[in-house]
Amino acid sequence: MKKTFISIGALFILFVAGLCVLMTVDFNRLNKDTYYVHITADGEVEEFKANDGQIIQTYWYELPAFKENGEEMMLKFSAQKNLRLDAYLKLYVKKENEVTSYDEIQYDDMPAKVQAQMK
Repeated sequence: MKKTFISIGALFILFVAGLCVLMTVDFNRLNKDTYYVHITADGEVEEFKANDGQIIQTYWYELPAFKENGEEMMLKFSAQKNLRLDAYLKLYVKKENEVTSYDEIQYDDMPAKVQAQMK
């Protein structure tokens, strides 16, 4: 009987720990390549109507992006809002061209090779 309660308690602790990991880990950023871009223009607006009649806007950007080693690549990605002009973004990319997420960063937070390419 005591072993059963210990087993149930251990399973409960594992379950709670698993939920905590699922809530805190962002799988869109995990094990992805990082590229850096500079927002220099407004995105192209694409609008579509949802089933409930609400109009949803998506802003598309196609910009040169730089890897940490200075390698350049053109990336196309979308945002749900028009991104701030003159902003620097860190893009998380999988399969060489699929942007899964992004973070706005400061110019000084980028690697030196990327800073040199963006000047």
